[in-house]
Amino acid sequence: MPPPPSHLQTLLPDLGQRVLVMGILNVTPDSFSDGGRFDGLEAARLQADALVAEGAALVDIGGESTRPGHTPISAEEEQARILPVIRDLAARLPVPISIDTYKAATARVALEAGARLVNDVWGLQREPEIAHVAAAHGAPVMVMHNRETIEPEIDIVADMLRFFEKSLAIARKAGIRDADIALDPGIGFGKSWAQHLEALRRLPEIVALGFPVLVGVSRKSLLGRLHSTETKPADRLFSSVASHVLAATLGAAIVRVHDVGPHVDALRVVDAVMRKPV
Repeated sequence: MPPPPSHLQTLLPDLGQRVLVMGILNVTPDSFSDGGRFDGLEAARLQADALVAEGAALVDIGGESTRPGHTPISAEEEQARILPVIRDLAARLPVPISIDTYKAATARVALEAGARLVNDVWGLQREPEIAHVAAAHGAPVMVMHNRETIEPEIDIVADMLRFFEKSLAIARKAGIRDADIALDPGIGFGKSWAQHLEALRRLPEIVALGFPVLVGVSRKSLLGRLHSTETKPADRLFSSVASHVLAATLGAAIVRVHDVGPHVDALRVVDAVMRKPV
């Protein structure tokens, strides 16, 4: 008798059949790209509706900026930002919500409010209790590689593999099934510019671990270095799409983006070429 479907597969039934697009909804005043645009309930509601209308398979809500040089905030402040939005959207969106946090307390109240997945930019390692919170709620986890310091001389993929080994041990000890885990190489976090590119180039080595892989390069400053002129985050649409198309051809199952519609259109081509018809 086959095992029951995983929580992740139940929430995202098309996972593995096509590249899924995760829409970003930052309810923060200081995120690098859209800080202050969606930190009111009505603005967040309109943006979430737009993300879903354009084809987002899930919406990732974050209440604390993780951009370089950001100012950390308390769990209480983070929760005050996200909870009204999650309560409102969970009752009306036709797609699941993930909570973008590394704090166990925030994950707990977000899941109680209606979020269904946990997206942890510290890979369950900053607050390992977050794994127990996810397990208790049957919530899949997205485990991102991160580093406190940038060390340009190290083999960044080898570092990722060691990091994920530790994260997977935390998840398994908490009772999270492997089928409810996705991995994220953390492009844009704790790496030199060359290491960001290396992480993307060697993505198949992460895919080979056997977990769905999430990639998020949307509008990040590392893309700005490839433009011939200075750019603002919103100017990096084409380079964002190119990065995620490349990631999809290298095996990414989910991409995390600000601009859902253009990515959905581009990834239809990837799916048509790279995936055999069912």
